[in-house]
Amino acid sequence: MGAFLALFTFLFFTCAPAKPNAGLKTWGRFSKLPNPGDKAFLYDTFPKDFIWAVGTAAYQVEGAFEKDGKGPSIWDTFTRGGNRIIKGDVGSDSYHNIPADIRAIVQLGVSHYRFSLSWSRIFPNGTRGSYNEIGANYYRNLIKKLKEVRVQPVVTLYHWDLPDHLQQTLGGWSNPELVEIFKDYADFCFQTFGDDVKFWITIDNPFVVARLGYGSGVVAPGIKNDPDLPYRVGHNLLKAHAAAWHLYDRHYRPRQQGSLSIALASHWIKPSRTRLESLQECQCSLDHVLGWFARPLFVDGDYPPCMKARLGPRLPSFTKEEKDQIRGTADFFALSHGAVLSFQLMNDFLKFGQQEDLDLRMLLYWVNAEYNRPPIFVVQSGWHVPGTTKTEDPKQMYYLKRFIAGALKSIVIDGVNVIGYTAWSLIDGFEWHREYDIRQGLYYVDFNTSDMKREPKTSATFYRNVIQKNGFPELPENRPAQGTFPCDFAWGVSAKSIQVETTPTQFADPSVYLWNISNNGELMKLEGFSAPPLRRSTHCADYATIRQQVDEIRQVGVNHFHFFLNWSALVPTGDVAHPNSTLLGYYRCFTRQLLHANVTPVVTLWHHTRQRSSLPAPLDATNKWLNRETPEAFAEYARLCYRELGAHVKMWITLNEPNDEMVSYQEGHQMLRAHALAWHAYDREFRHTQGGQVSLNLHMDWSEPAFSFSREDVEPAKRVLDFTVGWFAEPIFGGGDYPLGMRSWLRQLNSLDLPVFNEEDRQLVKGTYDFFAISHFTTKLVTHAKEDSYTYKAMLEVQHMIDTTWIMSSMPVVPWGLRKALNWVKEHYSDVPVYVMANGVQEDPAHFKDSLRVYYLYNYVNEALKAYTLDGVNLKGYFAYALSDQRDPGYGLYGQVHEEVIVKASLSNYRNIIQHNGFPIAEAEPQCPSMPQPCRGCQVLLKSPVVGFLTLVGFGVLITLGLIIYYTAKRRKDCY
Repeated sequence: MGAFLALFTFLFFTCAPAKPNAGLKTWGRFSKLPNPGDKAFLYDTFPKDFIWAVGTAAYQVEGAFEKDGKGPSIWDTFTRGGNRIIKGDVGSDSYHNIPADIRAIVQLGVSHYRFSLSWSRIFPNGTRGSYNEIGANYYRNLIKKLKEVRVQPVVTLYHWDLPDHLQQTLGGWSNPELVEIFKDYADFCFQTFGDDVKFWITIDNPFVVARLGYGSGVVAPGIKNDPDLPYRVGHNLLKAHAAAWHLYDRHYRPRQQGSLSIALASHWIKPSRTRLESLQECQCSLDHVLGWFARPLFVDGDYPPCMKARLGPRLPSFTKEEKDQIRGTADFFALSHGAVLSFQLMNDFLKFGQQEDLDLRMLLYWVNAEYNRPPIFVVQSGWHVPGTTKTEDPKQMYYLKRFIAGALKSIVIDGVNVIGYTAWSLIDGFEWHREYDIRQGLYYVDFNTSDMKREPKTSATFYRNVIQKNGFPELPENRPAQGTFPCDFAWGVSAKSIQVETTPTQFADPSVYLWNISNNGELMKLEGFSAPPLRRSTHCADYATIRQQVDEIRQVGVNHFHFFLNWSALVPTGDVAHPNSTLLGYYRCFTRQLLHANVTPVVTLWHHTRQRSSLPAPLDATNKWLNRETPEAFAEYARLCYRELGAHVKMWITLNEPNDEMVSYQEGHQMLRAHALAWHAYDREFRHTQGGQVSLNLHMDWSEPAFSFSREDVEPAKRVLDFTVGWFAEPIFGGGDYPLGMRSWLRQLNSLDLPVFNEEDRQLVKGTYDFFAISHFTTKLVTHAKEDSYTYKAMLEVQHMIDTTWIMSSMPVVPWGLRKALNWVKEHYSDVPVYVMANGVQEDPAHFKDSLRVYYLYNYVNEALKAYTLDGVNLKGYFAYALSDQRDPGYGLYGQVHEEVIVKASLSNYRNIIQHNGFPIAEAEPQCPSMPQPCRGCQVLLKSPVVGFLTLVGFGVLITLGLIIYYTAKRRKDCY
């Protein structure tokens, strides 16, 4: 394999020179990929020979800093300087714990283990003359143990821990003499360990060594007085690496057949603006970090033009012979991408006004384009978590998932030759300048125990599962479903409210006009004249706002429309004997017109909003829902609506999303009573004549255990659902009381907040439903572990978080969460009819090609189909949210610019799903009869009102009066 990689490298660098700034196309390419489809999680597997690895660095984990003849390193000296009291003298004590580390490696199932050699453990003063046999034997034994468990070593010669003697006597890497000294050290290592090592890393992250060690002084050796010193150090590091590569290539590769490179680390950066200048600054930022070392090795033996132009004489120059010596001295591209450097550049200067980002996939593509498609081995990748974290590390686990998923897309979609991935790191240890403040290990190390006990974290379990499956193989539940919904399926759209203009706009103009028929045909208002008032009552067809809204709803293709009434507006005094009759008449007309357009009205009586109570003023002023009279007043209000609108409304929602976290348990108790009273009122007084159905609608976002493989998170997720959904569902659809888990948890907290149902209320509330309706928008992960930067709910002792691989909008887009929510309803309440009463996503209202909403609706409806066809959920309807941005900003299928209504792409796509009643198999015969259409006359009138004219001819003009309008209105009345 090593010979093949060497030949591959030679051919690329001699036959295919890199084009200048070839990586610049990266940002443009990814901006043109389908959004959000390209961001969707890719279920697939890695190539069969893919390398799965885990890694450590000597100073971080070995300890035994002066045992068995080891000499001091610059880090031993650095941690004893200034006010520092925390040292890496013990680290994770891997020097005495080879068996424990090997067990952890075996448990992970990796094929390769990356570790570094402590130069001063082998050569205490840095040179061969100080050779320490015991130190060398430590590494011989480690490699032997790895080979016994069939794990290949990936050996780093230098991971920042230079023998301090070389720093004190020669000035460390600032001295060109270190090139030959490093070459001699490498020669010993190749000769001693090389028969068992197929992957060598010469130097880890020379950027950190040069800029942070000899520039800012943040890391050892802590030098920070000469701003040009980092570039001279980098110059020497490149020469040292090239010298070691040529040594291996000439003297060891023919027999050992290994491969050798240098580990280069980088951030990723995105433009703050779309202009070319911003892209060029991004390119220059990468050149100053990654290109500083990568371009000499992989392109032409020289520094990036951007660096040379900006730094001028501060940047050392290579002779032609040195360029030839350096160019092509890497058998693969060893890429580090993690918290040590990525996302933590030590000063903003190197960002050049642009923004850092977490995207490993785009970085891989850039490397692939910029450096002629080299084989890329990700030799370090991971995230850090606070030092207080023990075995539960959800943040690290999901970042690990994100980075691995990015590497998979890079291979499968982008065609990048990624040959391996290394999770960082195996165990917790000394984290350089961060000391022990953070933990990066997949295994938790208890630093307070004598044997430094190692315990697998949840990230270790996750990584093991990924390795076992070689990625994320597609499962049947991940695939789109094909099939259709039942023929009577309710396809709907929801809106929080409708546009209300109670003044009729039809025939409201009493003016008389002149029609200049003999010239230009214009109508000219005749001043001083008016038509006699119409002696007739207002008709539903008089409202242009109703006609427009009904027409918009009909164009969506739905057969149901869900909207909310306003209790405080309909009954402003709280007394149903004195309602707002004009508004009631408007709603009556609206629901009637919906029916004539073959759209079933679904009406909500009251909707909870955090901004206002929407209760009539007298109730709003007297304890709102805590007033014992409010439920009875709500029942009277419901009776009014049933009586006035019930002839046209066959589906009622009493309360919409009352289960809000801002609602107290006492308020919720009264809301349950209000719902029950309203339900019973309909059941006893109106059902037999109107034949409708009544229920309430609950907000039900899904709660998924953050660690699906851990029982410890299953219970917290169940607890969240009990407190959010079961709180209202169990008294109505279940046993007539609050969930047992809810009561027992509050009892455990000695809380008396949850009211107790007396027998009368229990009987009142239980069974007051005709269907189960939910609003569902997103999914959250729930864990019992507590970490910084996430929302922790102290009362429930749970933390909400997200999977960083999810598509993000204002909320995560997680289609499978809807299917799980529907199954929860089925599991708890058997065959109850279920309606998804609102489902949608917020997107910039200016995006009329709303690709996110198109993706959202397609995939959420498809998950609903799976729940129906595969899981047996008694799903009766699906309602997209919402109709228009005008009433529900950012959620609409219709947009609006000034007065113009815009049909968005999502509307056409949703209509297409409805027309096919789901996702039928190609060429399958339709199973349902065509949907009935509204009467032809009604359609005509809805689109263009008929105007009648009476004309009087005289003096060469026609005087036109609106005197036969009654006939038109009568036609409408007959039709409606």
